[in-house]
Amino acid sequence: MDIINLMLLALLAMGILGNNPSVSIAVTVLLMLRLLHFDKAFPFLEQHGLQIGIIVLTIGVLSPLASGKISPQTILSIFTNWQSIVAVMIGIFVAYLGGKGVGLMTASPLVVTGILLGTIIGVTFFRGVPVGPLIAAGMLAFVLQFLPK
Repeated sequence: MDIINLMLLALLAMGILGNNPSVSIAVTVLLMLRLLHFDKAFPFLEQHGLQIGIIVLTIGVLSPLASGKISPQTILSIFTNWQSIVAVMIGIFVAYLGGKGVGLMTASPLVVTGILLGTIIGVTFFRGVPVGPLIAAGMLAFVLQFLPK
């Protein structure tokens, strides 16, 4: 067995021990792709996986609006509550960070490795959600813009 498969098995164990199905399922799919020699899938996943994930996440977030569970009146009432206004501002800031994160993750593969390891630890042991790499990369890009190069 090669070292990559062993690393994936270790990540699978972390997902199972951390009781996190997201990590467990993702690692299992990747391990199966490796074991079944579907190596052609990896370039596609590397190139399009993030965008596909963002699309699926956006569909999930917008589903209550599409199903009618969130009405136009509810959307308008956002602007009558200070907490909702702060939520909108934070949403804008996080979307900005996510955009910066995509750029950094594309430009710096070494940074991606550290972010991914931190995200896996956060998801596995702290019940996080695996959207962390994008936001973490955005936060890193935000901080790096203030530091000397």
